[in-house]
Amino acid sequence: MSREATEVTPMSSLWPATSYGRWAETCDTLHAHSQVLGKLALRLAPPEPELHHAALRLTARGWETSPLPAPNGTGAFVVALDLRTHEAVVEHSDGRRRRIPLTPHRAVGEVARDVLGAVRRLAGAVEINPTPQEVAWQIPLVEDDEHAHYDRDAVGDYFTAATQAALVLAEFRAPFRGRSTLSAWWGGFDLGVSLYSGRPAEPPPHDYIRRNSADAQAVDVGWWPGDARYPKAAFYGYAFPFPEGLAAAAVSPGGARWDEGMGEFLFDWDSVRGSADPHAQALHFARSVFRHASALGGWDQVLAGSIDGEPPPPLRQN
Repeated sequence: MSREATEVTPMSSLWPATSYGRWAETCDTLHAHSQVLGKLALRLAPPEPELHHAALRLTARGWETSPLPAPNGTGAFVVALDLRTHEAVVEHSDGRRRRIPLTPHRAVGEVARDVLGAVRRLAGAVEINPTPQEVAWQIPLVEDDEHAHYDRDAVGDYFTAATQAALVLAEFRAPFRGRSTLSAWWGGFDLGVSLYSGRPAEPPPHDYIRRNSADAQAVDVGWWPGDARYPKAAFYGYAFPFPEGLAAAAVSPGGARWDEGMGEFLFDWDSVRGSADPHAQALHFARSVFRHASALGGWDQVLAGSIDGEPPPPLRQN
């Protein structure tokens, strides 16, 4: 057996340090690139409840859209941020492809214009609203010359961490018997699982995003690399509508806590990665948040209890 086949990757490499404060400029640049993909999904994907048609997904190569209908009727296309080759990729279902490099000092505006140009060449005319959302800056994406920092090593660490977080969230979601989603959100630059009780909720009336995305009772658990408000990567969890007593709930494991400023439970990435079994610790946090939030929210006990179950094994073939 070859050395490559037997070599084990160190745990510290699989769960690297990636807090926002360590790579803020690159993080903001990558976040802005993701918004171009999100705007295309928002414009072209068939509408879904709670704006889930606008969500992206994290795959083995990075952030990407679901297949989107080509505006010229020729099939479908996807746009990806390939965080292994450090390129934005536009691929048509007929096999045509365009690659746009993501390099140090290449501004978001230049990349955005190249991505939209590639989409138009491969799939037809399309326009997006270039105003970024849920961020501290308002420079139109196609004009953004400020965000141009791109550190490949920092991106690699982020992608490795995000992949581990996505595996935790996928396992957390898997047994749930109700409606659920696992999405990469380009507004908050986070990965999030939403589990729904099946009951409607009254959304906030004056916020466009929440008015359209918060119209059903749900518990949300996710991960993000931090931002200027909270410059540390962390798993998070909260419920909507907010049930009385949630902030006082004693979630576990140790180190997980309610953060009044953020208005949600947090379990810092450094606490997770420093444990003997980071995956198990993060999964424990996700389930703990859900158990408390669903109980306080009066969820159906059978539905809520399915989070701790296992799907039945596949039936044998005859």
